Amino acid sequence: MRSLTFKWLATLLLTSLIGVALIGLLAYRATTTQYDRLRMEQAENFFIDRVMAYYQNHGGWDGLEVWLDQSQISSDPGFPLVRLFALANTRGVIVAGFGPFHTNQRLDDNQLADGIPILVNGKHVATALLAVPPPELGPRERNYLNAAYQALFFSGVVASSAALLIGVLLSRHFLRPLRELAKAITAMKHGDLNQRVEVRSQDELGQLAQTFNQMSAEIYRANQLRKQMTADIAHDLRTPLTVITGYLEGLRDGTLKPTSARFDIMYQETTLLKRLIDDLRTLSLADAGELKLECQPIQAAELLEQVRQSFEPLAAEAGVTLRIQADANLPEIQVDRERLVQVLANLVTNALHYTPAGGSITLGAASSPDHLLLTVTDTGTGIAADKLPNVFERFYRVEESRSQNDGESGLGLAIAKSIVEAHHGTITAESQLGHGTTMKITFPAANCP
Repeated sequence: MRSLTFKWLATLLLTSLIGVALIGLLAYRATTTQYDRLRMEQAENFFIDRVMAYYQNHGGWDGLEVWLDQSQISSDPGFPLVRLFALANTRGVIVAGFGPFHTNQRLDDNQLADGIPILVNGKHVATALLAVPPPELGPRERNYLNAAYQALFFSGVVASSAALLIGVLLSRHFLRPLRELAKAITAMKHGDLNQRVEVRSQDELGQLAQTFNQMSAEIYRANQLRKQMTADIAHDLRTPLTVITGYLEGLRDGTLKPTSARFDIMYQETTLLKRLIDDLRTLSLADAGELKLECQPIQAAELLEQVRQSFEPLAAEAGVTLRIQADANLPEIQVDRERLVQVLANLVTNALHYTPAGGSITLGAASSPDHLLLTVTDTGTGIAADKLPNVFERFYRVEESRSQNDGESGLGLAIAKSIVEAHHGTITAESQLGHGTTMKITFPAANCP
């Protein structure tokens, strides 16, 4: 398996070579074309300058062809270029033939149209006609072009090498976050879930690092919660089992006499076990998306009254006032009655735990065009701001010292949250130390799946 660095460098080198090759090809064609054009222009200018000088010296074209053949300029290295052209006078008659053009040959206007007009003092005196293409390059010209091509080739090699070197340096910078991510992921694979990588930029790699850090923190926290939940489940199961086992061993050995009080204690512990198991099953069904709801239209005020009547004796025993405060003409909502009573019962149970004698618990309901709001407000001790975000976690207890004997397993609010969310609703908590707590449940108009 090839590394990402190798792929990066190979891609960079390949693109550099392709770029250099394309530039070299275009430069080669442009150089060749421009060089040929330059040679033609030199030949054209050389020929025109010579014949114009002849015309000015002799006042006409008589003897031009002989002069071109016998002129002393034959010793000039550029002379072979002179004989690329033929010359026609103003009547279209060839006065200096060459190639396919013969002396005294008369040309029509179409043939003259491709020629080069020769002007002397602004007067058209003749037309130069290209007779043959330029001769092949000579040794010096080939050497010049070869030198240019070699320079271009070596420039491409140097550019590719520089690109590769820069790529090596940049790869260390760009791929460093990925190497750190790979190292952190490997550490997580081996069990060290609390990993963070440094966010070095705000680009896609920086966003990837931020996302990884969030994911790692959530996984680490979830793993810690799982461990804590496992320990809490073991503790909550072990305590009633220990009590029941102790009584059964005493009854079996005869050290304890079977009495109604002892059977009542064992029954209470068994009830606690059953409730804990039922709570865990409810959470597992909610997690799997298999929590079945039997929805029916219910009046919110009727639901609150049912809960109030159920908890009125407990509230009176604790010296707490339990009342309802609901808007008039509340709309019906589609909910699972039994499940929603379970939610409100959990909330009221928590409120009773933390509300001292003389306090009050208010069950509220209010509506808007799109939502129905149910609230449970107490005047209890309140919840600290640092603990408030955790109250809906499983087995979380605001007071760690509170025992299971108080009827609190730490699953009540987690179950309430799962049931509310199964109805497509939301549940939130607002609290202030010394001023009580408000639990808010919001249901949309079409809430029941």
